[in-house]
Amino acid sequence: MKIYNLKTPYFAVILFFAASLASYGQIKRGIYVDTVENNGVKRVHQVKINQDYFIYNEYEIEPAKFIKTVGGFFQIDDTSTGKLLVALLEFNSDYKNDVVRELSIPIEVAGDQLKMNWKQQLTLEHIKDTAQDLDGAWLFATRGPDTGQERRGEENSRKTLKLLMDNTFQWIAYDTESFRFSGTGGGAYSAENGIYKEFIEFFSKDNSRVGADLEFNYSIEGEDWHHTGKNSKGEPMYEIWSKRLLADE
Repeated sequence: MKIYNLKTPYFAVILFFAASLASYGQIKRGIYVDTVENNGVKRVHQVKINQDYFIYNEYEIEPAKFIKTVGGFFQIDDTSTGKLLVALLEFNSDYKNDVVRELSIPIEVAGDQLKMNWKQQLTLEHIKDTAQDLDGAWLFATRGPDTGQERRGEENSRKTLKLLMDNTFQWIAYDTESFRFSGTGGGAYSAENGIYKEFIEFFSKDNSRVGADLEFNYSIEGEDWHHTGKNSKGEPMYEIWSKRLLADE
């Protein structure tokens, strides 16, 4: 597990996992999805498990509507009544309303299914594992080009995380101290021969952005991802992202 600056709230994360460093391994890494239809409206429930990190997304399709996202470090606790997924959240899009920083969700793992009893009973199916360039967790570090300027990193409470796995991408902007949530977006992605593409499937700030295709250039320099192209306004963009090391990476 990555060791964090003990002056930050991550000290609590270290204590949280000290007793059970391997417990997250009880759920297979990957993405799990359950799409529930009610009165003609399809709602997607998506869980991402990447090493010791957990993200839950909820959004509607046709028409597009973002509902919520939560995420943070987790472990699995065995109790007398079954397994609990216990997560210390880094972000919660509903924090202003529910003030929730920790989750305890009853779960059951059966083959490629993840059953969750949280607000409603969900049976999420594991999607196919795939590997691409850029897979992994990334933190926004700085605007490019790299001239040795100050960077944001684990020691900063204000973060923008980007998780790429199994053909999906998601970015989340948040603050781990104030729990201010600034936004998220996600969908499908591809990265090949220096060309990075995104297809937006949910976007918290503007549902009308769903369905947009975006194309950028990328290069890997050491542990950095250099992300260049044009932003949504057509203006030049140059971002540098640093690899975030999770457990066993």
